[in-house]
Parts: sequence; C-alpha cells; structure tokens
Amino acid sequence: MNIDSLLSIMSGMSVFVSLLLALFLFTVKTQNKLANRLFASYLIVFAIDNIGIFINEDFIRNHFNLEFFRWSTCALIIPAFYLYILSVCFTDFRLQIKHLFHAIPFLITNAVFIIRLYFLDNAEKIRFYDHRSQLPELYGFQLMLGMQIVFYSIAVFLVLKKYREIYQENYANPKTSIFKWLFQIATVLFILYYLSIAKNVLRYIDLEVLWIWANVVMQFLVLTITCWFVLKALNHPELFRGIDSKLQLARDILPKKDENSIEIKNNQNEVITAQILTLKQYMAEKEPYLDPSLTIQELSNQINIPVRDLSVLINHHIDQHFFDFVNEYRIQKAMAILKNPLKSDLTVLEILYEVGFNSKSSFNTYFKKYTKLTPTAFRNAS
Repeated sequence: MNIDSLLSIMSGMSVFVSLLLALFLFTVKTQNKLANRLFASYLIVFAIDNIGIFINEDFIRNHFNLEFFRWSTCALIIPAFYLYILSVCFTDFRLQIKHLFHAIPFLITNAVFIIRLYFLDNAEKIRFYDHRSQLPELYGFQLMLGMQIVFYSIAVFLVLKKYREIYQENYANPKTSIFKWLFQIATVLFILYYLSIAKNVLRYIDLEVLWIWANVVMQFLVLTITCWFVLKALNHPELFRGIDSKLQLARDILPKKDENSIEIKNNQNEVITAQILTLKQYMAEKEPYLDPSLTIQELSNQINIPVRDLSVLINHHIDQHFFDFVNEYRIQKAMAILKNPLKSDLTVLEILYEVGFNSKSSFNTYFKKYTKLTPTAFRNAS
C-alpha cells in the first residue's frame, strides 16, 4: 500500500465517521437541539474539507467550480465550532442576524473566486489549479485562515473562562464534566489547527517528502479525534447542558463605593454581617446543600435574600465562590459521618450521595482539598 492509498483510506474513514455522527446529532431527540445542530454543522464542514484528499483528480478537472467552492468552505469550520461552544455554555443562546458576521470570510473568499476563478474558461482554470501554490489568491486565503484560527482560539477560551467563573459563582453541582469536555475539545482542535498552519507552510518549501508525511500524521490525528468525538457523544450525553449567560459575576454587580458617607458604609456593614450570620445559620440548620443541584437562585428563594445581594455576599464578602461555599458544608457533613462510629457501615459512595455530591471523583478531589486526606484515610485516622 502506497502513501496516497493510506491517506485516502484514513481520510475516507474520518469523513464517514464525521457524517455518521452529524446524522445522529441531527436526528436524536433532545432538548439541546441548537447545540447538536451546530456541532453537526461543524462536522459536516469539517468532512467537506477533509474529503478533498480522496476526490478523484478527473472529477476535480470536470468540476473545478465545485472544488473552488469546497476550498472556500474552510472559512466556515472555526466559526461553526465557536458558535457550538457558545450554544453549549449558555442555555439562552440563540442564533441571530448578528451571527452572520462570522460568515464574512467565507463570503469574501467566494467574492474573490467569482472575480478570479468561477467564470474563467476551462484552460485557465486548469492553469490556476496546477499552479495554485504559487498564486497570490491562495497565499491570501491561507493567511486569512491562519488569522481566523488565532482570533477564534482566543475567543473560545475567553468564553470558557466566563462560563467557568459564572458556574462557580452560581451553581453548587460539583460535576464539571461540561467545562472539561469543552476545554478538552477546544484544546485538541486548536492544537490540530495550529499544526495545520505549520503543515501548510511546508507547501511552500521544496521538501516534498516532509510535506507527504506531514499529511499522513495530520490525517491520523484527524481520524483519532473524530473517533474520540463519537465515543464522547455516545458515553456522555449529559455534556450538552449550559448556564444562563445573563447571570452576572459578583465583581460586576458590586455597589459603587461612597467615600463621602461613613454612616452609610457602617450601616451596610451591619446589614452584611447580619446577612452572613443568617446565611450560615440557615446552611447549618436546614442543610440545603444536601440537594446536589442547588443553585444560588434556589438558595436565594429559600433564604429571602435577593440573588444579586446573595451573590455579592458569598463571592465578595465571604470571599468564596458559591461552588466552594456549598461544597465546604458538604465536606464538613461528610467528615462528621465518617467520624461517627454508628455510621461505620456506610460506604464512601453512600456518604457522598448523602451529603450532596453525585460523583466519586469530585468528592475525593474536594475532600482531599479540605482535609489533605482521602475519605478512607480520614475514617481510619478518626
């Protein structure tokens, strides 16, 4: 088997897997339709780009305009992924007219191709295709794609940073699998795209063997990542939940300081002290943290403190994320159970569910963070 055949086989497999997963995402019944459809759209455009490796050369020469248009669809891949990230992170995300902005590079590319390529006669198209690596249109297109990768990689990780901060300040569920999935997929894909930039540089260097093997490595990575997508989608359907993007961080809703009024400041301190006392008393007596899905909105309703005030109270005045604030109570409850000889028959798994955790790995991580010991070691030392 020669290298060209190997490339075609790997490319064909990754295209097949991508389209199969896209079909599944379009047809599966779920509440996360927008996120699934955006990810499916990303996979389809991803497959269209990848299909070029095994397209028959005779087919290309008989359908040059289709091939040129296929090139232009590369400009839609990263924007589709960015919109997917937004849709998973934020439940209130909806596609709007303003999101057509992300299609501007695609439209510009096709506008250039209309002028320079689509209406040429066949002989000129052949000349352009055979010498494409030396022509300014392809230089410009590759440069645009490189800039797009840099811009969207920054944008994606800024969205993930905002998601994580809002989650920690408003939710108490210790299961962070959504963030981990999005962070993993973003990291892996952008590493792949930056490697693609490096590979494309080889196109303009007279090292054909290196260029061929770079394509083999890239196709192997593409196939591996595509199969990983499928395994994640099948094994972790819960990864498609989000949060409300309208939630604000505590630092954004802090009241402005009034330096001229000491009396107002003293009164505020008294109110804050009273609210903290009420909150801690409620947490100790009513144990709302035992609900694994407790949110700051739900706690606000229970304790009759406006959610904005409660967010500032916990995240600013107590100086803890809501996430950590609630989990500290859960760990203290777990420590008490582990110390209790009357409950020695309870397993660690039973205890973690009883105190509000729903993941053994998360419970072990947070328990060790607070006690420096594993739950089993803590029980044996008690």
